[in-house]
Amino acid sequence: MQNSHIDYVEFKSNNLKKIKAFYGTTFDWVFTDYGPTYTAFSNSGLQGGFELSDETITNGALVVLYHDDLNKIQHAISEAGGTISKPIFSFPGGRRFHFLDPSGNELAVWSDK
Repeated sequence: MQNSHIDYVEFKSNNLKKIKAFYGTTFDWVFTDYGPTYTAFSNSGLQGGFELSDETITNGALVVLYHDDLNKIQHAISEAGGTISKPIFSFPGGRRFHFLDPSGNELAVWSDK
C-alpha cells in the first residue's frame, strides 16, 4: 500500500444477495461478508465492496485512498479546500474518514494504522 494511491472502491447496493449473484456469475468476483450490511469483493483487478443501503442510489461509487497517517492527510485536505464529510471512524480492519473535494465529489481515506 502506498500513501495517496487509490486502494479500494466501494459501491452501494439495495440487495447484497442479488448484487453478489450478478457480479459473481458475470465476472467471477469472489465475496467475503462482513456482517449483514457489507460484503467485500476480490478477483476484480481492484479490491472493493458493497454497502447495503435503503436509499435511492444516485452515485453509488466511493473511491477510497490509502494513507498511513489519517490525521495528517485530513488536515492537508482541509487546508487545500476540501471539506470533511464524515470524521475519522473505526471499522473492522482499520479507520477512515470521508471528504468532499472542491467540486463536491465524495472520497474516503483509510488506514490500517
